[in-house]
Amino acid sequence: MAEPSLAQQSFLEQRKRKLRAITLARIFIFLLFLLIWEASARLHLIDAFIFSSPSRVCEIFVSMMADRSVFMHIGTTLAETLLSFFLVFLFSLLTAVLLWLFHSLSRILEPYLVVLNSLPKSALAPLLIVWLGANMKTIVAAGMSVAVFGSILTIYTGFSEVDPEKVKLIYTLGGNKRDVLRKVVLPSSVPIFINTMKVNIGLCLVGVVIGEFIGSRQGLGYLIIYGSQVFQLDMVLMSIVILCVMAMILYQGINLVEKHCLKRF
Repeated sequence: MAEPSLAQQSFLEQRKRKLRAITLARIFIFLLFLLIWEASARLHLIDAFIFSSPSRVCEIFVSMMADRSVFMHIGTTLAETLLSFFLVFLFSLLTAVLLWLFHSLSRILEPYLVVLNSLPKSALAPLLIVWLGANMKTIVAAGMSVAVFGSILTIYTGFSEVDPEKVKLIYTLGGNKRDVLRKVVLPSSVPIFINTMKVNIGLCLVGVVIGEFIGSRQGLGYLIIYGSQVFQLDMVLMSIVILCVMAMILYQGINLVEKHCLKRF
């Protein structure tokens, strides 16, 4: 393999420097925010009881680490989010395939999917508690309800927009609709799957937290509600920070899956 030219090397170096500068700027903004927040609390510019501070959040996190309770709550929310995420993707994919295979079925169900996708999902959570009880199934169902209908519509739309010339080629070579699905539609829709997963992982986390608000005794959503009820706002902010970190890690995990899929496809 030929070595890159001087111009290429210069371009790559400039690109690396730009990426490093962007990363440093992000870190600087984050640290500056923490510094201003902490200084404002210590100088009594804000009420530390209401707004807390980075040091107080760290203190309650360390105290909950000592009795390992924080790990139980993180593990509960993470497990419920991942389970709802995988169920959403599986159910959405299977439903989108059925809609694509049976066009009349898609025309019948599409208005209902649009309406259900527009429905405020938080309104379903109390009903799920009544129907399923206050247990993990309810929390997973709440997580699924936020993402599943939009996911079905997105994947089905992606199936419908596959290159028609490739579809004609399969039929010309004697293939049938199932061959079109396996050879053209599914491989061509991999970018759609990845983008849908990126959206769904965050939506499932939101749905799980909503479910934990109403019918759970474990999880970060429960900690937020419990902390607000007993005025332990340090606990509330700690749970929110953990949720932000969790969302970022899960999103980066999808990015790793995307890089792996791009190499294969």
